[in-house]
Amino acid sequence: MDRATIDLWVGAIIAVGLASLLVLILRIGLLADSGADETYRLRAEFDNIGGLKVRAPVKSAGVVVGRVSDVQFSSESYRAVVTMTIGARYKFPRDTLLTVSTSGLLGEQYVSVEVGGDPEMLKDNAMVGKTQSAMVMEKVISQFMFNKAAENDVGTGIKK
Repeated sequence: MDRATIDLWVGAIIAVGLASLLVLILRIGLLADSGADETYRLRAEFDNIGGLKVRAPVKSAGVVVGRVSDVQFSSESYRAVVTMTIGARYKFPRDTLLTVSTSGLLGEQYVSVEVGGDPEMLKDNAMVGKTQSAMVMEKVISQFMFNKAAENDVGTGIKK
């Protein structure tokens, strides 16, 4: 075999491998969402959603029960309105608390569902009333730094 034929075969094998990898990635992505054929929608308003994005997971007890399907800004309430698609097999009480949380210190953001005790369940397109906004690390760090600076000023007797 000459060099050109070998190069052609190597190129063909690499192309088939890349195409197979692409098909595998697409199938895994489609299978991840195929378990929730029947769904219902929940909506919630948050003061701050941080870096929450569409397709972010909605988790209850660490289990993915749905996905964020839409994020919009309400010009009436000046809050972020998050729409979530939840698998129909997961039912939550009306007094459920939704929190924007982060996986680890700098990980992905997701909506955490903390189940309440109300016997009545949320229905399709219901607005969840209890929400807790994302903790923005920049704000926490600046508050910490401001408080430390204020402590140092008080401790040294320096007046502003």
